[in-house]
Amino acid sequence: MEIARTLTTNARIIVMDEPTTSLTARETDRLFEIIAGFKAQGLGIVYISHRMEEVYALSDRVSVLRDSAYIGTLERDELSATRLVSMMVGRDLSSFYKKEHTVPGAVRPVVLEVRGMGDGAAVHDCSFDLHAGEVLGIAGLVGSGRTELARLIYGIDPRTGGTVKLDGKPLDIREPKQALDAGIAYLTEDRKALGLFLDMSVGTNINIGVIAEDARAGGLLDRGKARARAEAAVKALSIRTDGTRINVGTLSGGNQQKVLLARLLETEPRVLILDEPTRGVDVGAKSEIYRIIDGLAKRGLGVLVISSDLPELVGIADRALVMRGGRIVGEVAAAPEAPIDQEDIMTLSTGAAPHAEQERSTSP
Repeated sequence: MEIARTLTTNARIIVMDEPTTSLTARETDRLFEIIAGFKAQGLGIVYISHRMEEVYALSDRVSVLRDSAYIGTLERDELSATRLVSMMVGRDLSSFYKKEHTVPGAVRPVVLEVRGMGDGAAVHDCSFDLHAGEVLGIAGLVGSGRTELARLIYGIDPRTGGTVKLDGKPLDIREPKQALDAGIAYLTEDRKALGLFLDMSVGTNINIGVIAEDARAGGLLDRGKARARAEAAVKALSIRTDGTRINVGTLSGGNQQKVLLARLLETEPRVLILDEPTRGVDVGAKSEIYRIIDGLAKRGLGVLVISSDLPELVGIADRALVMRGGRIVGEVAAAPEAPIDQEDIMTLSTGAAPHAEQERSTSP
């Protein structure tokens, strides 16, 4: 309906932003026919898409934007998957966060095993292993199913199929509390709407997940114990605040994120799922969060990181699963002395080189 309405405006220029996201293959073909007809009539079309096959099929010229900046334009006869992906990535990795990458599966037990996870809509038949002490990234474009997969694992949304094992033990997770009690913690991508209690104190936000531990006889809370725990967390995570009684809503985005992370760590999880852990935080806070993630992995936790920031994923992950269309379509691993190749991630994410794509194995 949105497309039909646009086509009846008698415009001379039409801007289409990811118009095929919700269309079937047959509907997409029909749209392409309509676009070809408009071109023949002399209309100008600005077509925005992450799907490389659509770019190749429709474009006379392709302009690349990255981080809100114009990178360059290629004429149709200059188009190639390698050149286009390079322009989309185009960053010097030398300045990004570095870590000592682990060798995937090297004498490390599997802590989380996911098989056949799906919801019949946004996620289809996803399987992977997460090892103790490993940071496993999940990459993909917006709408690829990354967050939806995490929500299924954590029991936020109902699944139509799939199994989860933690340390080899099958789990039947139907709600987040069951996941948290089992040892799986999840950091939401939207800390303000879905994570923090912004009108409550830093201390309350840190303690709220383990508040039952502070109950004394008669159900009274041991506030001294809660205060000591919160102060220890503030120090351990370098949270910048004038005290644990300060309203968490007054803190910067980075410090709010660390408060939410502190709350999850108080539950002593075996697996930590982080969805866009540095979204909306400054560079300094990012570096500190990376340090925290690296430290958690060294302590033996399995850390699953969903991120739209490719350099971030390259810097902190030992392996990266790539999702497209609700499926895991590939895996890119780091070597002991070489980071993950972000161009490989972008190629798999966009389907720029389908012939090179291989379905990943679920084995380490």
